[in-house]
Amino acid sequence: MTRYLVKRVAQALLVLWAAFTAAYILLQAMPGDSILIKFQNPELGLSPAQIAEIREYYDAGGYLHTVLGFLRGDFGYSVDTGTPVLERLAEGLPETAKLATAAFVLAVLLAVLIAFAAAHSSRLRGVLLAVPALFVSVPAFWLGILLIQVFSFRLGLVPVIGGSEPQQLILPVLTLAVPISAPIAQVLARSLDQVFTQPFVPVVAAKGASRSWILWRHVARNALPPTLTVAGLTFGELIAGSVVTETVFGRNGVGRLTEQAVNAQDTPVLLAVVVLAATVFVLVNLLVDLAFPVLDPRLAR
Repeated sequence: MTRYLVKRVAQALLVLWAAFTAAYILLQAMPGDSILIKFQNPELGLSPAQIAEIREYYDAGGYLHTVLGFLRGDFGYSVDTGTPVLERLAEGLPETAKLATAAFVLAVLLAVLIAFAAAHSSRLRGVLLAVPALFVSVPAFWLGILLIQVFSFRLGLVPVIGGSEPQQLILPVLTLAVPISAPIAQVLARSLDQVFTQPFVPVVAAKGASRSWILWRHVARNALPPTLTVAGLTFGELIAGSVVTETVFGRNGVGRLTEQAVNAQDTPVLLAVVVLAATVFVLVNLLVDLAFPVLDPRLAR
């Protein structure tokens, strides 16, 4: 088990380093100049020499300096606002974490409902298994606008402006949860079908167990590993995937911060967001990997 743990942690650290390096190189090669966008304004009255000093301040150190700063928890300063990047992330992260967690829980519930209902009912199976394909094809921005149009403007059930915190979360959570529930439901349904073909299922059925009993007591646990993998990947993508949703609903989270940083070409903020998303992705998938030996002890050998 120790060897398995060390191997997975080493892989996670390697992925995190690769994500940081790739993001750093791509952002440095990005066309445009955030310094000029922000400071080359006649109203500011800055001379070329002063702009050069500002550029030197933000560009000082290079790759190694940036890596060491991130390891110390120093993400530098935003070019757009001049405030520490860590403070900007700290302001938006709670909102995004709340939205992502609620959306993930709802997505898992939807996926389990669809997959298990399809496994229970042979009559509705075809219709139910077509639902994930429909969900995954729905663009997040279109779904968000549609939900606002129907539930806010036409039915008046959810206020667009104001309202309590739970009310403000309903539509964004639905917008995020519906598309991401699709791959989880597809993999879970396929896994349930594969486990039902295993030799132990007819043996248990021959002892008088009902299909529901077999499904919940025997099949479900064996179908979990591939589903956990997809669920972990999905949760890791929620931080990055919140950009469109938070922009549509005007929520001040990491997604909205990313959209603002892209418009301003604020590379320190963008690099920090990439590292944050990669860290969440790596940690969640590391936890999933560590859960596999609990479900199947053979994997720890």
